Amino acid sequence: MGYSIDSRMKASLAVTALKMAVALRNPRGTIVHSDRGSQFRSKKFVRALKKAKLRGSMGRVGACGDNATMESFFALLQKNVLDRRRWNTRQELRLEIVTWIERTYHRRRRQATLGKLTPIEYESVIRHTLAA
Repeated sequence: MGYSIDSRMKASLAVTALKMAVALRNPRGTIVHSDRGSQFRSKKFVRALKKAKLRGSMGRVGACGDNATMESFFALLQKNVLDRRRWNTRQELRLEIVTWIERTYHRRRRQATLGKLTPIEYESVIRHTLAA
């Protein structure tokens, strides 16, 4: 997973998150699913997908089930970080979000859809299986 934080939703935000995911995981051939936001339809984002040898996939208009996983993630982020207290600066909030994602969500939170593994454990199993 890649992520980026900014004050506005724009193409450069999506491209930065995509580049982070590519740098961390080298996911050539992976399908990148998104909603139909203008940032994901932008020339910048489409070029970044092609450069990384990834395929874009967009859900249908009004098909909320397409983004159920991300909506669930954002609900957890809201509950566990955003609603906990008032943030004085965007940088302070950014640090707390990154800490929660990297320390808690990826490494401690076991997920039923991943066979009760954390995302990091699941990714390790998948890499090992693909290598074999």
